[in-house]
Formats: sequence, structure tokens, C-alpha cells
Amino acid sequence: MNTDITIALAQAAEYLKAAGQTENALAAGRRVPDFCLPNQDGVDTSLASILRHGPLLLVFYSGGWCPGCIRGLRALEEVRPLIEARGASLVAISPQTIEENARTRRTKQITLPILCDKGGKVALQFGVRWRIPELLQTLHLKSGIDLPRLHGEDSWTLPIPSRFVVDQSGVIAYSEVDPDQTHRSNPTDLLPILDRLWSARRV
Repeated sequence: MNTDITIALAQAAEYLKAAGQTENALAAGRRVPDFCLPNQDGVDTSLASILRHGPLLLVFYSGGWCPGCIRGLRALEEVRPLIEARGASLVAISPQTIEENARTRRTKQITLPILCDKGGKVALQFGVRWRIPELLQTLHLKSGIDLPRLHGEDSWTLPIPSRFVVDQSGVIAYSEVDPDQTHRSNPTDLLPILDRLWSARRV
């Protein structure tokens, strides 16, 4: 991994923890906001259309430049058949442009849908958007992470890496929000949650 990127991610995690940013995130039991975002092909995808088919495992991640994010997405890809066997959908959201999301899928061998949240508007509604302070902006640019170019806008915002399991009624059954990229639960730990939602649907 690029040492500069490692330093940038570590500094970002420390900043987020010190600022208490994770306290703003939606927790289990809260209803999620509706949204409609374009996927990597530019096709609008709404939350309502996803939930019509069953529960949703929704993942917010920073972008294709983030090694920890890509490892997390690939780990989820491995259990995607088990997720879908439980009637659930797996969808990622990134602030990158549609084109960058398509590039991420192509170059990182990712097949799950990636929605474009320009400016982090949906991330803000979920309570996981944060703005990178100027000192860290400089560190990101030094690391080769040009977020204004990757995002197609210059708000310098990112989502805190997070996972939400949303039941079919739009209520959060599980939330995991952690700025430290090295702290990720095993995707298989989410399967019992989906099992419970599957059982509830059949009652």
C-alpha cells in the first residue's frame, strides 16, 4: 500500500474519532431516508425499488483509491451469493463520479452495484458525511488523492466507512460505522441478521 495513503487514512481516522463524528450516524431502529441515485451505468436507482425485492445491505465507502475500502467490498462480494440467497440486495454508495465508479468496478474486479452520491447528500442524511479539514486536504493531495477530480465537485467531503442492514420497511436492523479501515466485521457475521429478517418476512 502507498505509505502516503496509509498515513492519510490513519490521520483521517484519528480526526473523526476525536471529533465524535460517528455519533451522528443513524443507528438501529431508525428509519432511513429515501433516495434515488445513479448507478455506475448512469441508471437511476431508488431505495424503494431495491426494498421491493427484500432487505438491503448498504455500504458507504470512500472510493477506489482506498485500499481498505476495496478489501471490504471484495470480502462482501465473496458472500454476495449468501446475501442474495436470503432475499437481500447488496449495494455500495460512493461520492465518486459515475465514471469513476464504473472504473472502480472494472479495475478492481467489483461486480456489485455502486451508486453515485455526488456531494455526499445521502451520506449526510445517514449521518456519515464529513468534511476533510484543510490540513488533511493537503495530505490527501500529496498522497495522489485528488478528491475534487474524483468527485466532480470540490466540497472535500467523504462518507465514514459504514454498513447498514435495512429491512424491507426501511428501518435499520444493524449499523456499523467505524472510521478505522482496519476494523471491519467479517461479512458472514451479517448473515444471522439477514436470516432473522428472512424469517420475519415468512411469518
